[in-house]
Amino acid sequence: MSDQFAYLRGGFVPLEHATINVRTHAFLYGTAVFEGIKAYWLPEHQQMGIFRLEDHYRRLLQSCQILRLRSPNDLATLAELTCALIRRNQCQTATYLRPIVYKADLRIGPILNPEGTEDDFCLFSLPMESYLNTSGIHVGTSPWRRLDDNAIPARAKVNGAYVNTALAKTDGALCGFDDVVVLTGEGHVAEGSAMNLFLVRGGHLVTSAVTDNILEGITRDTIMTLAAQELGLTVVCRPIDRTELYVAEEAFFAGTATEVAPITRFDHRPVGDGQVGPITTQLLGLYRKAVHGLLPQYAHWVTVV
Repeated sequence: MSDQFAYLRGGFVPLEHATINVRTHAFLYGTAVFEGIKAYWLPEHQQMGIFRLEDHYRRLLQSCQILRLRSPNDLATLAELTCALIRRNQCQTATYLRPIVYKADLRIGPILNPEGTEDDFCLFSLPMESYLNTSGIHVGTSPWRRLDDNAIPARAKVNGAYVNTALAKTDGALCGFDDVVVLTGEGHVAEGSAMNLFLVRGGHLVTSAVTDNILEGITRDTIMTLAAQELGLTVVCRPIDRTELYVAEEAFFAGTATEVAPITRFDHRPVGDGQVGPITTQLLGLYRKAVHGLLPQYAHWVTVV
């Protein structure tokens, strides 16, 4: 691998020099927002392609708005910097990109003061294939509840909020599960530890409503689009009860890092016949084609670098 770089404090620096002061506000209080973006090697172009780049940065800027952060760069500049990092790091395989806007001033006190504070942007990359098993995973229901929109909103990817994810996923792993679903305060199914959830019920694709404390996922939107336009499926967004997990015909997680991860067991109960279902298999295939630039009708989703 060639020497790797990150972007920090307005310039590209060697990755090992991309450090922050221990007094940085974001480190002390979690006052930062981030995105997870994936880029893939495109066989048709023999170049890298970043999937839904501008959509990710639109969401990052929305997260900034919620957390009273001021991005030092506009959407076009953020996209240009990301393409530049891909080229500089000579990426030629599936790559995960992590952009962060964070409170960079050195002060004690949690107040998100929009005046007299310093906000910065950083970005790094690393090789990453899908990190969950696509042959079927065993998922448990976490006793940890998803944070509420009126506590720390899930629709903003707030760094500090991922302690909620860490607690749920860690305890799930210690119980022998591959991942977990988390419930809302009202007891409805929100999503996975850090990815959206889909069920197949009665031949329809069902996913939690955006009002159930979920991230408004870009992969979620991709799957909903592919399901409706390519498979002719009805997609229903509504509250999901916990016991619906046990009677679903199929189930899968969807997220940028996760991609599409079929679920074959919930809480020691098989999903359907305990095998990866046909709708999940079709959507997994379509998603892989889309991110690799092999579906011309969705070429606008891929930024070629």
